[in-house]
Amino acid sequence: MEMIKNINEEIVFTSDINISLANAIRRSVGEINVLAIDECDIYKNDSSLYDEIIAHRLGLISLRNQKMKSADVVEFKLKVKGKGDGKMVLAGELGDDVVYPETPIVLLSEGQQLELVARARIGKGINHAKFMPGLVYYKHLPRIKISGEGEKQTELVALYPEVFEMYGEKVRAKDAWKCDLDNDDMKEYPGVEISFGDSLVFVIESWGQMEAKKIFVEACKALKSNLSEVSKALK
Repeated sequence: MEMIKNINEEIVFTSDINISLANAIRRSVGEINVLAIDECDIYKNDSSLYDEIIAHRLGLISLRNQKMKSADVVEFKLKVKGKGDGKMVLAGELGDDVVYPETPIVLLSEGQQLELVARARIGKGINHAKFMPGLVYYKHLPRIKISGEGEKQTELVALYPEVFEMYGEKVRAKDAWKCDLDNDDMKEYPGVEISFGDSLVFVIESWGQMEAKKIFVEACKALKSNLSEVSKALK
C-alpha cells in the first residue's frame, strides 16, 4: 500500500487488494455509528422555508461524533429572530458540537422568528444517508506511458491540468490517480497510452464527524464483525 494523500479530511492510497474486498470495505462504511439530528420540534417558523426543509437541513449538519448508546439523545435548542436587513441563521448557533459552524440553515428577514428543539441520535448510513460519515470510492489506478511523440502533446496540459504537467518543454504525467481517461480519449494524441493493472486507488473523504483514516478503520471493524456473525450462523 502506498499513501498518496493523508490529511484529517481526506486520505488517498493505492493498494493491490482484491476488488471484492475493496467493495466490501466501501459498503461497510454504512455500518459505522454516526451522530446526526434525527428529529426536531419546530415551535415557530416565520421563514420562507417549510418546516420539512428546515428539518432536512438540520439532518445534514455534521456533528462531532460521540460514543453513545442507541437510546441516548443529544438535544439542541435554537431561538433566533431576524433583525435589520436580515439574519442568516448558522449551524454554529446550535452549540459546540457542530463541526462546521458557518453552515447556513435559513435567512430570517426582520421580525421573522425560528424556534425549535432538535434531537440527535447515533445511527447507520444503511438506514439513512444523514448517518454516513463521508464519501468512499475506489477505481483502478491508471498507468500513463508517454513516448517521445507524446511529450509534444502540450494541449493535454491545458485540457487536463490535474493529470499532466510541463517538465521543461516536455509533457509528463503529474497525478495518475486523478486520471479518468482511457485510450479512446487519447486517439487524437499519439504517443500517450493509458492502461490499467490490478492496483486500486482508494479515496476517503470525511464530512467532519471523524477523521478519514478512522472511517477506513471503523469500516474494516464493521466488516469483520459482520463476517463473524456469518461464521457463527454457519456453525
